[in-house]
Amino acid sequence: MNTIDLAIFLVFTLGVVVFGCSFYSKNNTSAEFTQAGRSLPGWVVGMSIFATYVSSISYIGYPGKAFASNWNAFVFSLSIPIASYFAAKHFVPFYRKGGSVSAYTFLEERFGRWARLYASACYLLTQIARMGSILYLLAVPMHILMGWNLHMVIVATSVAIIIYSMLGGLKAVIWADAIQGIILIGGAVLCLAILCFSMPEGPMQVFDLAIHAPEGNKFSLGAFTSDLTTSTFWVCLIYGIFINLQNYGIDQNYVQRYHAAKTDDDARFSALFGGYLFIPVSALFFLIGSALYSYYTAHPGMLPADIAAKPDYVFPYFIVNGLPVGLRGLLIASIFAAGMSTVSTSVTSAATIILTDYYKPLARHTTERGDVRVLRLSSCIVGVIGIVVAIAMLSVESIIDAWWKLSSIFSGGMLGLFLLGIVPRRIGTWSALVGCIAGIAVIAWISLAGLYDLPGLHLHEYLAIVLGTTTIFLVGFLLSYLIKSSTSHHE
Repeated sequence: MNTIDLAIFLVFTLGVVVFGCSFYSKNNTSAEFTQAGRSLPGWVVGMSIFATYVSSISYIGYPGKAFASNWNAFVFSLSIPIASYFAAKHFVPFYRKGGSVSAYTFLEERFGRWARLYASACYLLTQIARMGSILYLLAVPMHILMGWNLHMVIVATSVAIIIYSMLGGLKAVIWADAIQGIILIGGAVLCLAILCFSMPEGPMQVFDLAIHAPEGNKFSLGAFTSDLTTSTFWVCLIYGIFINLQNYGIDQNYVQRYHAAKTDDDARFSALFGGYLFIPVSALFFLIGSALYSYYTAHPGMLPADIAAKPDYVFPYFIVNGLPVGLRGLLIASIFAAGMSTVSTSVTSAATIILTDYYKPLARHTTERGDVRVLRLSSCIVGVIGIVVAIAMLSVESIIDAWWKLSSIFSGGMLGLFLLGIVPRRIGTWSALVGCIAGIAVIAWISLAGLYDLPGLHLHEYLAIVLGTTTIFLVGFLLSYLIKSSTSHHE
């Protein structure tokens, strides 16, 4: 790695850490730490929502997916407008009116303490898996560029993120996210331009080679069949609708940002802006993957077989060998921007949940200073766990597949529990509890059926959240109806 590239990367990374730490104050309250004092403009919050979505999973995983197969995973992005619309119209007013910074307070009010603990535990597991995936993808470029040890990069990066998240709180995270979001878009656009104009026959050759690839059209969105055992167009779309409704409706990352906006209008704008911006930017990353395929097809022998065998390594390899001095440093900084913004968000939101859902209900007496201390200590602990998970993921072949499967499983269908809570019909606590147990059983069955060849219908792992959520809602709703009918009959 050229000295100029290294200097650009280090200046950016250290600059983000220093910028985040600049928000530190001894007088910071827990409300400042978790809600940024409800003082931020809508565009900043919206950029933060966008940057949280565009993690290094997107920056490296999406091009790797398009390089190895096609645009099937892009179908996930097409479901976001649905979730963004519902967020702006229903979720944002709901949470801002409720007042509590925890997304799961509502569940305790409706169904009791167990519901809040169940949802918050699912959330924490999902965030830890996400942090591990992203930290791993942050380490890959530096390993390829510098030959640095993956474990060392994971630990060093995590420490930097933990420091500014722990000291600056949500305000530091959101402002850093906004800056990082702008940088990562600029870096991706420049990279795509260089790829397209490096083709021997000009930019249109990218599309010609990708469309006529021997293994099939690289721009394909997947099969439009009714097969539920593979990643078809419909499986990805349904998965995307459920996971994005869950993200916007009950994910602490998003709920905290709704609270951080200055006004209700700013909060609604941020939900729409952050979601809609992700669609063209995710298309940009998939186009980079298709362009990488065409580039190395047009230049046979340039891509080593061991790199081609790990699609997540292809984009970082091109950055090292295909970009000019200076731009390499900017692209690596962009990848770090994507990853750091998402990990810092996970650290801050997980710490908030630990304080509001676990510490405060158990502690007899709490003080403002004590709450802030718990938030910072929790940030540190969550970050360390993320490091362990990232190291455990070093043997994963496709990080996109691994992350999507884990998020589908760990979400535990908690969207179904949330939907039970907001339907006009009054659902009893026991009905909701039985629904959750049934949903968990369905998720476990789908997740383990293919792995251990269990009897019964085998479905794609992405459908775990779909059927888990649906089972929780239907079982809880129908059981409540049957109980009420039985009670009325006996009366």
